Amino acid sequence: MTMPIEGPRRTGRAHPQRGHLRLIRDGNVAMLPSSEGPRRVLNVLVALIGILLTLPLWILIAIAIKLTSRGPVIYTQTRVGIDKRSSGNRPNDPRRRQDIGGRPFKIYKFRTMTVDAERGTGAVWAAKNDYRVTAIGRRLRQFRLDELPQLINVLRGEMNVVGPRPERPAIVADLRGKIPEYQGRQRVRPGITGHAQVNLEYDSSLDDVKQKVGYDLEYISRQGFWSDLWIMAQTIPVMLFRRGSR
Repeated sequence: MTMPIEGPRRTGRAHPQRGHLRLIRDGNVAMLPSSEGPRRVLNVLVALIGILLTLPLWILIAIAIKLTSRGPVIYTQTRVGIDKRSSGNRPNDPRRRQDIGGRPFKIYKFRTMTVDAERGTGAVWAAKNDYRVTAIGRRLRQFRLDELPQLINVLRGEMNVVGPRPERPAIVADLRGKIPEYQGRQRVRPGITGHAQVNLEYDSSLDDVKQKVGYDLEYISRQGFWSDLWIMAQTIPVMLFRRGSR
């Protein structure tokens, strides 16, 4: 039984073990054997149970959002999903009109920011006491409750409960050029939680992203049914004790 390394959530620059380096071969990302079937069943079952158990909470959150701020309850955004190409990332791939690093999909979240929050600024890292976040949104983020609608993405096959966090196409394009191993994290379905999320804080700089990529690739190199179950268990205290929230 393989499990990810357990440890305290870190804010420093410690690096994970380097077992993930075997993912990169001659500039391309190698496919790794994985227990995809059992892992997928686990993630779908957890998503179904999660929706059934938290459905009353969804209703309360929706009412609170509508009563306290203008705009929709559910916020959608295009994110980059799994890259299933066996050849890895290569230019002029005939199977894709535009190479954004993976399959695009619409991610669902409870809206935590004001409408048009990024108008004039574009995509920026979340900051502590971010003025764009609503009062209700701040509470949702503290307990990661804004991520609950992504359980629908899991049922749709676009995400797993456990996996690297998905990013927007523009951010993926930027980070692929700055972090050589970044594309490797697209070889699995993105997740709501992950090895990086339970061990590290939110990103606030490029160095933070580089560190998380190391953890993501370590997870991919050791992925399995039991490691996913272990990360799910580790996520519960992260939510309850509001670690790393912004």
